[in-house]
Amino acid sequence: MIARLKLYFLNLYLYILFAALSATVIPVLTLYVVSLGLLIPSQRQTMKRFRRAINWYGMVIIACPYPFIKLRYENRETNGSGEPYIFVCNHRSASDAFLMGILPHELVQIVNVWPFRIPVLGVYAKFAGYLNIRMMPPEEFTQSATDLLKAGVSIVFFPEGTRSASARMGTFHGSAFRLALASKASIVPLCITGSENIPPKGSALLRPGVITVRRLPAIAWDEYKHLTAFALKKRVWNIIDHELSRMENRI
Repeated sequence: MIARLKLYFLNLYLYILFAALSATVIPVLTLYVVSLGLLIPSQRQTMKRFRRAINWYGMVIIACPYPFIKLRYENRETNGSGEPYIFVCNHRSASDAFLMGILPHELVQIVNVWPFRIPVLGVYAKFAGYLNIRMMPPEEFTQSATDLLKAGVSIVFFPEGTRSASARMGTFHGSAFRLALASKASIVPLCITGSENIPPKGSALLRPGVITVRRLPAIAWDEYKHLTAFALKKRVWNIIDHELSRMENRI
């Protein structure tokens, strides 16, 4: 009972902190984007600033629960070229999208309908060029995503489509891998552990813990160009699944 009360008080504190920070950070970032947009009226630069602002906000949100919730980023990439990538991530929590702020890239996320309905942040996501995969024909989606990659913008996929109900990943959808074959962009697997209780599925209660985001080496076009989209999807799924098992000492 005492432990439960402590958890409730911790969540009360964290949610008040989230609200206070959002009420401060979002107007400041909006002023930053709008002011520079007036001084330097370049659409490309304005889009880049929107994306940067969303990343900064994500970093603030994932940093503020420290020391109750800690984030560890592990980069196993040894030959990163800085090129735009297709990031493929497993998905265990509603908080996973905020974790992408830790990536040092200009990026957009591929999302379903609901993120665009979030007050203020949904508007930011639209301005930043986030793509709603449910509301676009496949050909239009592939063209829009390919154009972003050509412009130097990395793209983040959670190809399970919804958060998994257990440590075992769900089946991947094929959009990320069809895009890879069409664009020839390198694929970077991202493994996320520890977020499954922050918060647990079906609950809003955040539990203390450590979230680890492990970035694996990129899979270049030459390594997968001979594969079909289905075979590439299976290969990336197996890479992430094996690494998650290692991270959680399941093998």
